[in-house]
Amino acid sequence: MLKIADNHDSQFALLKSIADGLAALFFPSVEVVIHNVTTGKVAYIANNLSKRNLGDDAGLDEMEFNEFERLSGPYEKLNWDGKKMRSISIASAGEGKAGYILCVNLSTGIFEDAKNALELFLSVTRLQPQPAELFKDDWQEKINTFLHEWIRKQNTSLASLNREQKKRLVVDLQQEGAFRAKNSADYIASVLSLGRTTVYKYLREIKDNDV
Repeated sequence: MLKIADNHDSQFALLKSIADGLAALFFPSVEVVIHNVTTGKVAYIANNLSKRNLGDDAGLDEMEFNEFERLSGPYEKLNWDGKKMRSISIASAGEGKAGYILCVNLSTGIFEDAKNALELFLSVTRLQPQPAELFKDDWQEKINTFLHEWIRKQNTSLASLNREQKKRLVVDLQQEGAFRAKNSADYIASVLSLGRTTVYKYLREIKDNDV
């Protein structure tokens, strides 16, 4: 933390605590700068990302408080390293004009890097179709495809299925021929978080209704 000792009023002390708290909470991606409107200088920097110095010109151009919105932003700017930052500026009133301006600068570089890495990792351009011969007898794949398409049509999720929905799904899977494969009943019971005996009970009910 960089500090300057030419401000000791209670307002400045409160802003310093807020600056330190925000910088600590969102470390290492947030810098908080306090500008002194009276002197037009940088008065405090918490987690210095912009390589400014205390006492540097704040570039406020004698801005009057009533000409400055209490909250400005978020807006985007470029840091010294070429990485983007999103910022907000908050004016703190002091006898007719802003006594201080608190600027919170969020470096978005780490998020942009993560976004780019995810897009590269999840890119479909290098994917190839499933080998037909390899997957022609993949009954688990077929069950998964039918099951999740069924769930999508019901506008629900696997975790949210109630007991009646699970029973209907078992019925529809049976009609789709999902239980012809060996061990498919155990697999479906596991996926639906049902007991194996419950699945067989539903299948017996289907068989009895067909008699």
